[in-house]
Amino acid sequence: MASRCWRWWGWSAWPRTRPPPAGSTPSFRHHLSTQEKTLQICVVGSGPAGFYTAQHLLKHPQAHVDIYEKQPVPFGLVRFGVAPDHPEVKNVINTFTQTAHSGRCAFWGNVEVGRDVTVPELREAYHAVVLSYGAEDHRALEIPGEELPGVCSARAFVGWYNGLPENRELEPDLSGDTAVILGQGNVALDVARILLTPPEHLERTDITKAALGVLRQSRVKTVWLVGRRGPLQVAFTIKELREMIQLPGARPILDPADFLGLQDKIKEVPRPRKRLTELLLRAATEKPGPEQAARRAPASRAWGLRFFRSPQQVLPSPDGRRAAGVRLAVTRLEVSLMFPKDTSFPGLCHPSTPAWCCPHSPQQGVGEATRAVPTGDMEDLPCGLVLSSVGFKSRPVDPSVPFDSKLGVIPNVEGRVMDVPGLYCSGWVKRGPTGVIATTMTDSFLTGQMLLQDLKAGLLPSGPRPGYAAIQALLSSRGVRPVSFSDWEKLDAEEVARGQGTGKPREKLVDPQEMLRLLGH
Repeated sequence: MASRCWRWWGWSAWPRTRPPPAGSTPSFRHHLSTQEKTLQICVVGSGPAGFYTAQHLLKHPQAHVDIYEKQPVPFGLVRFGVAPDHPEVKNVINTFTQTAHSGRCAFWGNVEVGRDVTVPELREAYHAVVLSYGAEDHRALEIPGEELPGVCSARAFVGWYNGLPENRELEPDLSGDTAVILGQGNVALDVARILLTPPEHLERTDITKAALGVLRQSRVKTVWLVGRRGPLQVAFTIKELREMIQLPGARPILDPADFLGLQDKIKEVPRPRKRLTELLLRAATEKPGPEQAARRAPASRAWGLRFFRSPQQVLPSPDGRRAAGVRLAVTRLEVSLMFPKDTSFPGLCHPSTPAWCCPHSPQQGVGEATRAVPTGDMEDLPCGLVLSSVGFKSRPVDPSVPFDSKLGVIPNVEGRVMDVPGLYCSGWVKRGPTGVIATTMTDSFLTGQMLLQDLKAGLLPSGPRPGYAAIQALLSSRGVRPVSFSDWEKLDAEEVARGQGTGKPREKLVDPQEMLRLLGH
């Protein structure tokens, strides 16, 4: 027998330049089983971060990736976060489906990590574990009255109209004529647009049947989006703003006084912020052209941006049973040359991002730091619905995983979880809830790259790992029935079939128990 063999991941492979040992048999070759050669990796979360991470890892020829998801269905924020009137954004599902169809990738839905299986159990079964489960919670307002009926998070509202099972029974009260959204980011604009879009324009989307029924009965005519700073600090992007300005049946309400002096200031700002602010300026100060004026003339609905206002209290109705308004502190911008090191912008960029390069930072665009400080004046804004859109945060998934509860992220360096070799993270749980799908793709590829670098450097466990075989046995013993990707495709076909009768691309299933019944689980 040859005096040496090559070692890789704990398995023996004879050098290709040498023949197998004399007398070797198929049983010898079988000993070098596929399982022993395979790099077993699992990814927790099947949203964009999870699928993009898997896509990059599958570039390694020996990698096998199992994707675990607590919902019975895949795609995370693409399915449950992207607005129903933005179907083009959901085309990325086609790419994710190709990844799932790879012979070296498997999807296992209806498995909640931290409940059905622990992270230590996953680490025992796999060479590496990547946590990509996103930001599943919202940041609280932490003001009196936010627990009143009539107040909910924008995240829950988005989940409701997009069919997220945990939000299917939300039942928002749209009987009042005014809604207030606290926040001025893209999610806030999404929610405002759905509230004000004529229901007949949503009939051909994948919005849930229940949500469409409630929106048909909605009496909301005016939506205010409230921000504590000014026009130069809004967190939405120009695409979403343009959609709002052109929204059929709705007109913008913008106070020209909020934009005084901005014409000179925007000369200094980067081009994306400049274009956005110029569009806001035109909408606020210029007389609409004939075509736009004709479109707005019959408009029965309106939306507006309220700047320099910070929520202090949700006001109760006279009987104290529900929300009836929001008390706002009037603010002004205070300029300083530098933020303290621990300054963060909740719900926007990760606090480790320098203020000068954060697109949502008050420094960005004006060359100096600005923060909102109260002037002492207050005003009350009556409304029947209050939606909080001040940012998302992740939850800790398992006691064994380090977690920064203040920032809502897993402490990491380029995706490597600090002090836990073989454990990685990607997406919003890694960097905070910021960026679009393309941002997440780049971030996830970076985590995958770091993992493969660690593999090459010999920093991951050696020897074979059982992968899903071990986890399947654990789940079976605990009465958990995973949902495979082929199972999801059956549910997908059912949704499409249900939608065809009403001219929709699909009618989403929103009850996990119904999904499992349809699959015979």
